[in-house]
Amino acid sequence: MTVSFSTARVLGTGALGLVALACAAPAAAQTTVNDPASTFTVAVTAGTLGIGPEVGFRFADHIGIRGNATFLGINADYSSDDIDYDGKLKLKSFGAMVDVYPFGGSFRVSGGARINRNYARLNATPSGSSVEVGDDTYTQAQVGTLSGRAEVKKVAPALTLGWSGSNRRGFMFGFEAGALFQGSVKVRDFTSTGTLQNNATFRASLEEERRSLQDDVDDYKVYPIVQASIGWRF
Repeated sequence: MTVSFSTARVLGTGALGLVALACAAPAAAQTTVNDPASTFTVAVTAGTLGIGPEVGFRFADHIGIRGNATFLGINADYSSDDIDYDGKLKLKSFGAMVDVYPFGGSFRVSGGARINRNYARLNATPSGSSVEVGDDTYTQAQVGTLSGRAEVKKVAPALTLGWSGSNRRGFMFGFEAGALFQGSVKVRDFTSTGTLQNNATFRASLEEERRSLQDDVDDYKVYPIVQASIGWRF
């Protein structure tokens, strides 16, 4: 078979083009891998807000966004005015943060807000022949079981400082610490199951007990945020 000079030149040019494309592909792939503008993160976060999924996107060297949902149940004992309460804290919140990387590296300053569905239930069944509720004394049968619910405002701003690791594809680890400005904790629905539950004098004592609980939690307007995240950058 005879191949003319012009045909050979076209074939040669095509071969050179294929070689150039083959050489350029790894470089292009490497550029995409190292391009911070294409970094998407899927992770699991855990800490004082609870445990849950987190997704993030870093637009450029200096800015990104994240969103997560966190859940956790915690049991704890609590005492007020010599009454021991069984507390059940339910952490349930959803939030979004804007991340600013002032130096273009791993350190970040983040601000945002959370839809805050956290609440606590308090239950106490006093023992002994007499129980002091408010400023008055009653029998255990008259008091029965005391119950209440503590809530915070539904939307709360958040501010944290953190570290997000190297901005490259692959395994990632992140950490942040800061505060959720949840406002005052409100003690509501404070009730009794005792024989005097509908008695006016006892209900006044019950309201005094509720106010005493409220005084105990009035200072908890800021909730600490300490979260760690592990995941994968794509």
